[in-house]
Amino acid sequence: MTAWVTIDLDAIAHNVAELSRRAGDASVMAVVKGDAYGHGLVPSARAALRGGAGWLGVAQLSEALQLRAAGIDAPLLTWLHAPGVDFGPAIQQGIDIGVPAVWEIEQVAEAARAAGRTARVQLKADTGLARNGAYGKDWDLLRDAAARLQAEGAVEVVGIFTHFAYADAPEHPTVLQQQQLFAERVEDAERAGLRLQVRHMSNSAATLTTPSAAWDMVRPGLAVYGLSPVPQLGDPADFGLRPAMTVTARATVAKRVPAGQGVSYGHTYVTEHETTLVDVPMGYADGVPRHASNVGPVQVAGQRFTVAGRVCMDQFVVDVGDLPVEAGEPVVLLGPGDGGEPTAQDWADAAGTISYEIVTRMSTRLPRIYVGDSAGHEAGRPVG
Repeated sequence: MTAWVTIDLDAIAHNVAELSRRAGDASVMAVVKGDAYGHGLVPSARAALRGGAGWLGVAQLSEALQLRAAGIDAPLLTWLHAPGVDFGPAIQQGIDIGVPAVWEIEQVAEAARAAGRTARVQLKADTGLARNGAYGKDWDLLRDAAARLQAEGAVEVVGIFTHFAYADAPEHPTVLQQQQLFAERVEDAERAGLRLQVRHMSNSAATLTTPSAAWDMVRPGLAVYGLSPVPQLGDPADFGLRPAMTVTARATVAKRVPAGQGVSYGHTYVTEHETTLVDVPMGYADGVPRHASNVGPVQVAGQRFTVAGRVCMDQFVVDVGDLPVEAGEPVVLLGPGDGGEPTAQDWADAAGTISYEIVTRMSTRLPRIYVGDSAGHEAGRPVG
């Protein structure tokens, strides 16, 4: 392999156990959307369940169906759909459907009638993020439609949820405001006769910093994979988390060049002395941010270096000075940091983004190798 991603499933299980401990009496929904933030949907979901997750959450219905096809029968919520989606398979397979609007709950009910089964739905309330969810008077319409369709037997409203806008700034006034409005939405739903089994609003940041928002369940994503959603407040170790992803490539070329040699497209990097350049077979097609040109950190032979010149589609270059390096030398882009290698947060800082994007964007053309005692049949096997 020229480049690959190693996933420590024991770390994922450990992180879920730690998040569960912090959540107190609330259960944990491990969010595994986006191919489990780049870590691999099915193996990561299984590891999260081994760690004590009571639920799994995904954005898209296709992700939920993949989990069911893999034999995972845990409680499962999917919440991001466009008009015209076929909800029949979700209803048949007992998948909870998050509904933010009247059109969607009506389409779910229509699919339920066709299937001859009652659909499980959870109402999504917009409490201030102004994204997905029912806002203002639209909430009243959704609540009334839900009560009517539940009375008919087409749907069963099992939950209500919302999402924070500023959970990574726990002192921001909107954090309290959204909790207060969510409490009003919960009371409103219950007055309408909806018997709620789960009420949830906490993402990773709120799970770690705002215990008052735990309700019946917390819904962490990034923290499941061992990364800090609040790097300004603490790194993963400060929260008892272990990063699960390591990204490695093997150098394809190592060559000496003279001083004054421009490197990569546009020669935005020029060597100051005679030096060794190492070609690394990963680029923006693999998920390496082009914004990391000239700033992205890597580790070669135990030493830290920086991307030299522009990141290309399939490769980038590192200036390692006089370090004796040959083709085949491992180059670590990111990992837990225990061995001095860069972390996902280091890459995020360098590229002006967030660690969520760094790990999630790792391309599926990079094989995933699963390790750890909890990996079971996935341990050591490349996938992808």
